[in-house]
Amino acid sequence: MERRDVLRLLASAPVAAGFAWTEAEAGEAFQRATTARDAAAAAGTPFKPSFFTEHEFETVRVLSQLIIPRDERSGGAIEAGVPEFMDFIVGDQPVRQTAMRGGLAWLDRECLIRFDKTFVVCVPAEQTAVLDDIAWPGRARPELAAGVAFFSSVRDLVAAGFWTSKMGIEDLQYKGNTYVRNWNGCPDEACKKLGVSYPTQ
Repeated sequence: MERRDVLRLLASAPVAAGFAWTEAEAGEAFQRATTARDAAAAAGTPFKPSFFTEHEFETVRVLSQLIIPRDERSGGAIEAGVPEFMDFIVGDQPVRQTAMRGGLAWLDRECLIRFDKTFVVCVPAEQTAVLDDIAWPGRARPELAAGVAFFSSVRDLVAAGFWTSKMGIEDLQYKGNTYVRNWNGCPDEACKKLGVSYPTQ
C-alpha cells in the first residue's frame, strides 16, 4: 500500500471520533468476544476474526500485548481476550472501521520504510522504536501525527477491553457492588495521603 493511500484512508474518517464507544457497547462486545473465543477453544480451532484480516488481527494481538503485557500479578491483553473484543467492537461500528484499517496500514507502512518489513515481523526493539515515536503526542514529530492519533485510539481501546474483562477487574482489585453495613469513613492512612481530614465537632 502506498503512503498516499494510507493517508487517504486515515483522512477519510476522523480518527479520534472513530473510536468513541460507550460502556454498554464495550461490555456487550466483550461478552460476545468471550463467547466466540471460548467456542473456538472448545472446538480446538483458532478464533476467526469477523472484521480483521488474519494479518491485521495478528498485528492487533502484538499491539495489545505490547500495550498491556503479562506481569507477575495478572495475564496481559491477549490472555484477557482483548484482540477478540476489538474485532467485535470495531466490526459492529462502521464509523470506526476506516480509521482502524488505515491506522494498521500506516503502522505497516512506517515499518516497511524503516526496516523493510511489516510490524509483526519486526523484532521487539524495532516495534518499540516505532511505538515510542508515536506514544507521546506532545513529543512526536509532526509528520507522525496520523500514527499518533491511531496509537492513542488503539491504546484506549486496549485499555477499555482489558479493564472490562474479568481478568482486568480482578487486576484492579475492584471491591464495588458489595453491601457495606457500617461506614466508618475514609481510613486515616488514606486521609493523610490525600492531605485531608474530617471536621471535628
